[in-house]
Amino acid sequence: MTDTATAYLAERFLRQIQRAAEKAKQDVRAFCNTNSQSFDKLANEANVQYDHFVRTSEPDHRFAVQHFWLMLKERGYIYESKHEGWYSVSDETFYPPSAVHLQLDPATGRKFMASQETGKEVEWVSETNYHFRMSTLRDRLLEFYASNPRFVEPASRMQDVVQQVTDGLTDLSVSRPVARLSWGIPVPDDNSQTIYVWLDALVNYLTKANYPFQVPGQEHAAGWPADVHVIGKDIVRFHCIYWPAFLLALDLPLPKQILTHAHWTLAHEKMSKSKGNVVNPFYALERFGSDTMRYYLVHSGGIQDDSDYDNQYIIDRYKQLQGNLGNLVTRVVRGKGWSVRRAVTSGRTDDSPEGKAHVEALERLPSAVEHWLAKLHPGSAMKQVLAVIQQTNQYMQKSSPWDLSARTDEHGVPRGIIHLPTDQHIRKVDSIIYLCAESIRICGILLQPVMPQRMRHLLDLMGVDEGRRMFQDAVLGADREYGTPLVDIGKGREGV
Repeated sequence: MTDTATAYLAERFLRQIQRAAEKAKQDVRAFCNTNSQSFDKLANEANVQYDHFVRTSEPDHRFAVQHFWLMLKERGYIYESKHEGWYSVSDETFYPPSAVHLQLDPATGRKFMASQETGKEVEWVSETNYHFRMSTLRDRLLEFYASNPRFVEPASRMQDVVQQVTDGLTDLSVSRPVARLSWGIPVPDDNSQTIYVWLDALVNYLTKANYPFQVPGQEHAAGWPADVHVIGKDIVRFHCIYWPAFLLALDLPLPKQILTHAHWTLAHEKMSKSKGNVVNPFYALERFGSDTMRYYLVHSGGIQDDSDYDNQYIIDRYKQLQGNLGNLVTRVVRGKGWSVRRAVTSGRTDDSPEGKAHVEALERLPSAVEHWLAKLHPGSAMKQVLAVIQQTNQYMQKSSPWDLSARTDEHGVPRGIIHLPTDQHIRKVDSIIYLCAESIRICGILLQPVMPQRMRHLLDLMGVDEGRRMFQDAVLGADREYGTPLVDIGKGREGV
């Protein structure tokens, strides 16, 4: 498909980790090393490729964060002050009194103060630390949002962000006393303070773009600004308000867009480790395989609204794909009485009304997929492909090339009584098979990002050269060289 630089971010919530390491009776660094390996392993198991696996304890990141801090201070955005407020250890942030409420734990009857936004418990904290003058950037943020109305997707969350900033911003506490938080990057000119986790974590987007060592005039060469940040809806405030404010303060480019996706639920309830209603991704990948899981997550995952996870849903969705695409490939590749290679060589399309309609569908498909990808809706893009696969099955069933091919063998030799000239039979069969083969080839190319292993095998079955599997190749008539399988087509479900 297209080349994009990606970064896998291991954001480690500092105080949570510090407490977890203490509970596990491990050194904090050793504890983080173990956890980091799990995320790295998960990416490999899911067949997710990345350019950088960022760990915020790396020396280059520490240098970038401290330099970023010093630049903010030099511009007058950092000052020291006493801070009091409701603090959430889980969320690593302070909440104003208007954003917390009294909550009851139904299991124990214990009452506690919690964030209205996340439901996480908060505690009253009073301490002296450093603050970022975020309130001074309100107008610049609103001006930026107005000039970039699609900065946050979907639009409903863009509206929420604009409303939050319109209502007013308070200055942000951006450090913690070392006595309370020792694990993290120290403030460069005050070792008694540790830099706020979100200022630390957000800068890692810049770290691997060679910040602060970009070559003048080539600042974008290493991948910044990012085309898209992909985040969960629970961290919108940090990425869509705090992060742009930090960057504006230093006149650095902002990411072009931020895609904020919804969450997965289990039995229509929010997943929670404390409740035990969570999914082990390693078990799921072992049971279903990475391609099946990737297909399900893209097909059913929510951008605007949460989606419910269920093993039966995974099975049902994949069976639908097998019934449509698997059936189509089997019919075309293993069909008796025609040659895919001969049909592709002829490059002739069916001129029947059904054939013309199918040609139009194939011609529209790449732009339809590109349209939904540009809108950051991969599920909708994939469903365009699935619709064409289903349409191709219907087209093939109605055209019934097996009835025509019954009059000739796969080499065009007549069988029995012929009511039409043999060459006319061959041309008709070839035109039908060519359109079906093109559907498989084009759809196989477009589904590669979702199911790379299965689509690689499918394109091998169709005999598509590895050098002709890019997005620009997913065009009707773009390849006239395929049609001879590169692998054994097998029997039954084998092969296909």
